[in-house]
Amino acid sequence: MRIFFTLFILLVISSSANSENNYFQDEYFYIGKMDSYNKDFTLYFKTRQKSVLAKGENYNYITDYPQDLYIYNNKTKTEKPLISYEWFPSSAKQILRNYNFPVFPEDFAYYLLSDNNTLIMVSAMKNVNKNLQFDIKKKKLKIFDKTGKLDFVISTYAKNCGYSSLNEKYKCKIYKPLISNNLIN
Repeated sequence: MRIFFTLFILLVISSSANSENNYFQDEYFYIGKMDSYNKDFTLYFKTRQKSVLAKGENYNYITDYPQDLYIYNNKTKTEKPLISYEWFPSSAKQILRNYNFPVFPEDFAYYLLSDNNTLIMVSAMKNVNKNLQFDIKKKKLKIFDKTGKLDFVISTYAKNCGYSSLNEKYKCKIYKPLISNNLIN
């Protein structure tokens, strides 16, 4: 009887711990995949087949299975790489002149704004002191202009609160970031 009771307690504790972990992830992050607000496309990370040897801040390291950010068009059922290792590290290095180490697509948390076109990229792993902005339609990467409407709090999620017009009620939008599985592992 005592063995059954102990097993029951262990089962309850382990299921409670798993549900809290899933709740935390679902509540604050999109891990690996995020739908657009209008459901026209899905952003997701796709693992590459080759390893990458990279220069790090403190030591060189090997990224066994780096991930690129892909976009899947839900209407045409087609996918294509959006932010990939082929071009991103060199483009980011030109923009981030004070940061001398390579950055990868999976090093960032991606906030999709409600225009369904703008991605704000916040460094999640490295000491990059600037946030980036990516225009999905134009495929343009630039430094995020901090004078925009979105007031970022660098944490798990960002808030944009206010009145859209005099006739509207005060509203807050919560922007949860899309992060790679590799970022939390």
